[in-house]
Amino acid sequence: MAEKKDTSPPAYDVALAKLQHYCAYQDRCHQEVRTKLLDLGVRGHELEIIITELIQENFLNEERFARSFARGKFRIKRWGRIKIKIELKKRDVSAYCIKKGLSEIDDIEYYDTLEKVILTKKKSLKPDTEFKQKYKLVQHAMRRGFETALAWEVVHECFK
Repeated sequence: MAEKKDTSPPAYDVALAKLQHYCAYQDRCHQEVRTKLLDLGVRGHELEIIITELIQENFLNEERFARSFARGKFRIKRWGRIKIKIELKKRDVSAYCIKKGLSEIDDIEYYDTLEKVILTKKKSLKPDTEFKQKYKLVQHAMRRGFETALAWEVVHECFK
């Protein structure tokens, strides 16, 4: 006969150890940790105690998460500030931490990255009227989360 899988919630020590490993592997936001605990079957007061202990032991730090998230998405995926801010809000990160995370992005590097994104896209566009090409480039930059005014400024520079 097949054995039944134990569906009871793990003991406090086991759940804490699993979450410490989960948070040590990569920076996590509070929402991700809460979801992981709920998936493990930890609920109520015990859940809050584990989260508090993770914060006190510095396994869980929302500001550190926001900073590393913003740096990573900007440098690796080439996202703009708007998209990064939206994604952090989806994860219930506080406004203060979002501001700290976005401060990790250097303005000069931001402009250069936007320029690279636009030039890369420009190479892949089919020949069309200059206005249509500019419009498509700005739309592409906006989908990547860059500010409209800045995108137009860079696009105009690329066509000089």
